[in-house]
Amino acid sequence: MNKNKKSTVVGIVITSLILIFLVVVSNTRIEKMSQNGNPLTNFVNSIQSGLVYLKNKISGNSTFFVNLEAMKEENEKLKTENSELEQSLRELEILKAENATLREYVNLTDKYTEYTTHPAYVIQSDIGNYSKIVTINAGKKNGIGVNMTVISDKGLVGYVISVAEDTAKVQTIVDTSSSVASTISTTGDSIIAKGIIDSNNEMKATFIPTEANVLEGDNVETSGIGGIYPKGIHIGTVKQVVNTKNITNRYAIIETAVDFSKLETVLVITN
Repeated sequence: MNKNKKSTVVGIVITSLILIFLVVVSNTRIEKMSQNGNPLTNFVNSIQSGLVYLKNKISGNSTFFVNLEAMKEENEKLKTENSELEQSLRELEILKAENATLREYVNLTDKYTEYTTHPAYVIQSDIGNYSKIVTINAGKKNGIGVNMTVISDKGLVGYVISVAEDTAKVQTIVDTSSSVASTISTTGDSIIAKGIIDSNNEMKATFIPTEANVLEGDNVETSGIGGIYPKGIHIGTVKQVVNTKNITNRYAIIETAVDFSKLETVLVITN
């Protein structure tokens, strides 16, 4: 009997030791597997992280939607303010353009005080290879007539060739049919300035006196001869002097003072 009891006690002790050993070994293996990135452990961790994120989102969904509505209202408010600012900017640009036009008219009238003039806008520009004509928004009802001289703040533009009730057509000095009796202001020599094909800002000076000493940079203005243009209106400057074998055939290129590609406001000399 005692022998059996001893055997039982020994068996229990051995079993307990074995169980303790197995527990220790199992924990050690699990820890090592976790540290080495066990796929199963990683998968479980990912699921747990997703569930925690979803839980946090669901618990705070009311705040999220409230913030979304506030953002929408703020966005609409900003759109309205931006539209109002754009409108104000457009109005400011229009006002600046009108002021610039008024200043240009004032400068024009101050510059040509010896003439009676009427201001006008260029409403159409037909600047081609041969014909270079502009249309202005002033006509018979404004006292505009054929052959009246048209000028800008820079100098001579041309003359009126036809008139309607509210508009008039102006042949510019760069038109190939144009011919302007001119004077080189620095020497007083008379020349004829004509329009050139394929050029909107140059004229050709011909009939230069053989004794005339024409230089680049010389100013050219109307001579008053011919019955259309008054004397002393600026035309442009000598850009180039072209000498030929026969001195009587030499000519010069004049760069016009007026930029016809940007011409907007003019004055018509009515007297």
